[in-house]
Amino acid sequence: MTRQRLGLLTPLALLGLLVGLADLSHGSAGEDEDYYMQELLKREQYNQVQVLEKPVASTPDRHEHPSQSPTKKVPKGKAGSGRQTDKTTADAKSVKTAKKKADKNKKSAQQTPNSISEGDGQYNSIKEECPPMGLETLKIDDFQLHASTTKRYGLGAHRGRLNIQAGLYEDDLYDGAWCAGRDDPLQWLEVDARRLTKFTGVITQGRSSLWSSDWVTSYKVMVSNDSHTWITLKNGSQDSIFIGNREKEIPVRNIFPAPVVGRYIRVNPRSWFHIGSICMRVEILGCPMPDPNNYYHRRNEVITTDDLDFRHHSYKEMRQLMKVVNEMCPNITRIYNIGKSYSGLKLYAIEISDNPGEHEVGEPEFRYTAGSHGNEVLGRELLLLLMQFMCLEYLSGNQRIRHLVEETRIHLLPSVNPDGYEKAFEVGSELSGWSLGRWSNDGIDIHHNFPDLNSILWEGEAKKWIPRKMFNHHVPIPEWYSSTNASVAVETRALIAWMEKMPFVLGGNIQGGELVVTFPYDKTRSQGVAREQTPTPDDHVFRWLAFSYASTHRMMTTANQRVCHTADFAKEDGTINGASWHTAAGSMNDFSYLHTNCFEFSMYVGCDKFPHESELPEEWENNRESLLVFMEQVHRGIKGAVRDLQGRGIANATISVEGISHDIRTAADGDYWRLLNPGEYRVTAKAEGYSLTSKKCEVGYEMGATSCNFIIGRTNLSRIKEIMEKFNKQPIRLPVRQLQVRRSRQRRLGT
Repeated sequence: MTRQRLGLLTPLALLGLLVGLADLSHGSAGEDEDYYMQELLKREQYNQVQVLEKPVASTPDRHEHPSQSPTKKVPKGKAGSGRQTDKTTADAKSVKTAKKKADKNKKSAQQTPNSISEGDGQYNSIKEECPPMGLETLKIDDFQLHASTTKRYGLGAHRGRLNIQAGLYEDDLYDGAWCAGRDDPLQWLEVDARRLTKFTGVITQGRSSLWSSDWVTSYKVMVSNDSHTWITLKNGSQDSIFIGNREKEIPVRNIFPAPVVGRYIRVNPRSWFHIGSICMRVEILGCPMPDPNNYYHRRNEVITTDDLDFRHHSYKEMRQLMKVVNEMCPNITRIYNIGKSYSGLKLYAIEISDNPGEHEVGEPEFRYTAGSHGNEVLGRELLLLLMQFMCLEYLSGNQRIRHLVEETRIHLLPSVNPDGYEKAFEVGSELSGWSLGRWSNDGIDIHHNFPDLNSILWEGEAKKWIPRKMFNHHVPIPEWYSSTNASVAVETRALIAWMEKMPFVLGGNIQGGELVVTFPYDKTRSQGVAREQTPTPDDHVFRWLAFSYASTHRMMTTANQRVCHTADFAKEDGTINGASWHTAAGSMNDFSYLHTNCFEFSMYVGCDKFPHESELPEEWENNRESLLVFMEQVHRGIKGAVRDLQGRGIANATISVEGISHDIRTAADGDYWRLLNPGEYRVTAKAEGYSLTSKKCEVGYEMGATSCNFIIGRTNLSRIKEIMEKFNKQPIRLPVRQLQVRRSRQRRLGT
């Protein structure tokens, strides 16, 4: 092993020595750089391809006509590692089959050039590609990014990250790219890998801005081992010029004709949009070279011990994986669908419970959904990993998981918008940009496509209609929303029907692009205000539950975590009221709170909406504990049943808590769950035709809801009405006073 390491390091050490001598001589480095570059490319341990003297091909714009890209597309997400999700002999066959399919896909991806990632096919050599180094995911920190000049701090090198988003205003401290202080060919953006790295490609974007149009149209790439002596990538004897962007949002990937090894890499813009400036967002593709002595890398490496299927799944592969989980754990899982997407793909969900398929009295129902924005892929994969994990841990006897499964009915819906996901999946994790696949096939943002019940409730409160004319809960859906002409996605209608059918208590929709947990209200109460704290009557409960996820996430509350884009949520403990971030009418969170009993949250689980599959194990470690802890919170507060004197459950009975102007209702069997923080509460149960009953219920700090049952009797008036309806009888005689009132009314009307 030692000899092999020495054999690998010796050529590079000699090369570094020669380059250093050339630097000391202060002579012209042009010819020497070319010689050393050719020597570096010939090293067998670092290079598997040969350079041909042809122009470097860039990634075609995805809006090009297909004839310009004759090679066949291979979705990036399909070339992944083998799958092994089973620890038992009985399921070895299923896992082995899945692994064979993955290996087959991987081989085909290696043999078939990708028109998106590998240009126009002007090179006949095999191109090697490494995963992203982590500019977008923040694995590369700000201190590793340098630039020749910067226009101002908000456009510094630390902002030159792929898909980074700008603030609303032009001179924001958090702007949307690195922009050079001068527009000339001497500018550069540099990345320090902090160790020897095999660089295989660069992905570029223009500047994210509502007001400016800035992007680089061509650039050179240089590498170095010491940041002083630089070697420019060559195409034969000439410097390679890589074709950049045609507009500012669509990413363009250039794979190098041959991998190059170094610690530092620079992107040197050579031309840019004629009425713009030098501005770039960048991702570097690179593989760290083996170095067991690199303490920095080992200290920051996150390794998972869970044997799960860490790769991106197409719609078909997702369905197959869910089937494998169901076959592994048939006694605790059930697959069903809640409807179809615009293009006809079924919206599959999996239920995890000790009695799948039925609601058990006294057992709360929980849901996780993901993928309402199809390009926010991490949530989808986290739910697929979660169902595998829970199945395997249940089989292995994990008491925590067994208790959760036996005491909770859990529903996981991994892909609300499968149509949008397929669009993003087709081009791959680095090329889908910020918005490709976000909307449904008919162009609707599903997460914000629900009826705006906030305005209806607030209008009723302003007119003092509550509780006389309307309730403070279960606000009805307006008639116009149900019409066929309304701009409502079929996926949204399927979600609403599912939410009305199941008595959900707590839910989370997993999204991407940020690191924060948001809670209702999402719409500001003041009209025309973009940001405003707008709390619900259950604000303290929402904050507690949101913090339970954020505080157990590995990154959300880290003090030294840099902002993903423009907002620093760490100072808010990784949580925020949705309306104080940005107002959004018709959100799933607000609708769930106002129309059903379910408290709904949005978990933004990563800066990168569509991370490379090599990042999935670390993202799973970041979120695994949070996903479990949040599910356990469904058992916080009070629970019970409302029954009549004969012991029958009363459906749709109202449960009110003194001091909180938001009620809930009982399920079909009369059982209920009310999420509350620790404390003592006066709780009232009432139902139409029944007398109301109140009692004190105490909620402790320990996990587990407090039982608080009610028995209520019928009122005299309701009994009389019931008897009259039963026998179809009318009162024979009215009291004298009522007869006098009736006669006087008839006289006034002239009858």
